[in-house]
Amino acid sequence: MQISEKTIEVRYAETDQMGVVYHANYLVWMELGRTKLIEDLGFQYVEMEQQGILSPVIDLNVAYKTPVRYGEKALIKTWIEEYDGIRVTYGYEIYNGDNKLALSGESRHACVKKESFRPVSIRKTFPEWHEAYEKAKKKD
Repeated sequence: MQISEKTIEVRYAETDQMGVVYHANYLVWMELGRTKLIEDLGFQYVEMEQQGILSPVIDLNVAYKTPVRYGEKALIKTWIEEYDGIRVTYGYEIYNGDNKLALSGESRHACVKKESFRPVSIRKTFPEWHEAYEKAKKKD
């Protein structure tokens, strides 16, 4: 299983009045982690989009454990939790500046045609991605 890591400097604008990262910003960080994993595998989302394919979130699950605060660096770890050739579930852990688990979560995605939102097979449409995802995914 391949795990990608990305470090984020917490900006003031990402926090609430208590200096704690606002809950919705973790979702943005999850996207950054997902993008980093895809880049580490040798691909870019823009490659899909240029071919008229999108990868929307179809399910999201997060558990907030402990806060990340302004002035800290957050570490995002991302991996492929499940992949079946059509849908992919990414796993995430985000750690605060004290290296304590701040969030654990998953986002599930499917590839769809931009004009119709009809699902497409990653296995057939992007065979190189399919092969890389098979190699990188979490093993049972």
